[in-house]
Amino acid sequence: MNALGTLVAADPIQPAYSTPVLLVIALLAVLALLFLIMKVKLHAFVSLVLVSLLTALATKIPLDALMKTLLEGFGSTLANVALLVGLGAMIGRLLESTGGAQTLAETLVARFGEKRAPLALGIASLLFGFPIFFDAGLVVMLPIIFTVARRFGGSVLTYALPAAGAFAVMHAFVPPHPGPVAAGELLGADMGTIVLVGLLIGIPTWYLGSYLFGLWSGRRVNVPVPAILGEVRDLPPEERPGFGHVLALLLLPLVLIFLNTGLGTLATGGVVEKGATWVEGLRLLGQTPVALLITLVVAILTLSGPRLGLAEIEKLCNDALGPVCAVILITGAGGMFGGVLRAGGIGEALAGSLQASGMPVIVAAFLISSALRVAQGSATVALTTAAGLMAPTVAATPGLTGIDLACIVIAIASGATVLSHVNDSGFWLVGRFLGMDVKTTLLTWTVMETLLGVIGFVLAVLVSLVL
Repeated sequence: MNALGTLVAADPIQPAYSTPVLLVIALLAVLALLFLIMKVKLHAFVSLVLVSLLTALATKIPLDALMKTLLEGFGSTLANVALLVGLGAMIGRLLESTGGAQTLAETLVARFGEKRAPLALGIASLLFGFPIFFDAGLVVMLPIIFTVARRFGGSVLTYALPAAGAFAVMHAFVPPHPGPVAAGELLGADMGTIVLVGLLIGIPTWYLGSYLFGLWSGRRVNVPVPAILGEVRDLPPEERPGFGHVLALLLLPLVLIFLNTGLGTLATGGVVEKGATWVEGLRLLGQTPVALLITLVVAILTLSGPRLGLAEIEKLCNDALGPVCAVILITGAGGMFGGVLRAGGIGEALAGSLQASGMPVIVAAFLISSALRVAQGSATVALTTAAGLMAPTVAATPGLTGIDLACIVIAIASGATVLSHVNDSGFWLVGRFLGMDVKTTLLTWTVMETLLGVIGFVLAVLVSLVL
C-alpha cells in the first residue's frame, strides 16, 4: 500500500475560537501588516511588533501572559538567528574585503562558465546546505553571490534565488536538519531512507522551482546588488587569498557540523558512549554557532597580514554588524508575529479541520503542514507539528512501506515550505539582505518557496506510487 491510503480521523483539536473566526483574525492581521508596511510606510520592525500585539489581544491571549508570549516568540527567533547572522556577516565581510569571495567566484565561473554561474552557486549551496542551517549557509554565501552578480551584472536575483532555494530545500527535506529529523522520528521513518528520498526529490525540486525560476525572475525583476556587506574594490590575484584557502574556510564549519551530527548518529547506534565527556565536547565544536565562531577566529588569524592588520580586521568585523542589525531585529519581530499566531490557536484550528476530512494520508499531511506554515510562519514548527498530528493516523494506516513513510515526511516538508510570507522570519531575512521591498519579496521569494513546496509534494506522491 502507498501513502495515498485514506486518512483516519484522529481526536479533534479544540481551539480557543471557531476556525472561521481564527481565519478572519489571521487574514486581518496579515492585511494590516501589509497595509502598514506598503502603504503607510511604517518601518517593518515597528509594524510587526504593533500587529503582533493587536493580534494577541484579538485572540484573547491572557493579559498576564501576553508580554511573555510576545517576548518568547521574539527571543526564541533571535536565539537561533542573531548569533548565526552576526558571525556569518563577519565571515562574509572578511571574505569580501580580502578578495576571497572574488577568488572563489572566479574559480567557480571558470569551472562552469559565465552562463552557468547561477548553476555553480546553486550546486555549491546544495553541498554546503547538507549540514548547515538555512540562515548560516545563506549569510556565508552572500558575499560570493554578490561578487558574481557584480562581475556579470544584471539582477542579483539571477544568482541569489538558486542559492537561497538550495539552502531552503536542504533545510526542509534532508536530515540532519531538525525538521525532517523530528518528523521522521515522530512517524517512525528510517533516517537513511529519508536522506535518500529527500535527495531524490529535493534535487529536481530545486532545479525546477529554484534554479529555473531564479533565471526567469532575474530577467523580469531587476534588483541591484545591495551594499549591505559593503562595496569592495577588485583586488589583483596576488593580493587575494588562494582558492584552497577560501575553500578551507568555507568547509571548516561544515566539517565541524558533520562531526557533531556524525558523533550523534554513532552515539545513538551505540558505537560510541552516549553522554561521554569527549563525545559531548567534540559535538559542542559542531554546534552551528560554535562552528561559525571557530571559523571566524581562523579567518581572522589566517587572513591578517601586512596589508590587513588585526586593527583593520577588527574594524571590518565591527562594520559588518551595523547593516545586519536591522535584519536581525526584523527577523526577530517576524518570529514574534508567528509566535502569537501559534499561541492564539490559529494553526491548530486549521490543522484540526483538515485532519477530520477523510482525505488520503499524504494529501492530508501536505495540507495540514501548509495550513500550519501559513498560519504561524516557521517551517520547522509546521513540519514537526504536522508530523505530531499525523503520527496516530499514520500508525493506524496498514501497509505503509519505508518509502511511503519517507514520502509522507517529504510531503509534510513540502507543505512547510509553501507560501513564506510576512510571519516567516526567513521572508524578512532574504528580503532585507537582498535589498527588496515587501512587494518584490512576495513576488519572488514567496512564489519560489511555493513552487518548491508544490513540486516537492507532487514528486513525493509520484515516488510513493512508483516505488
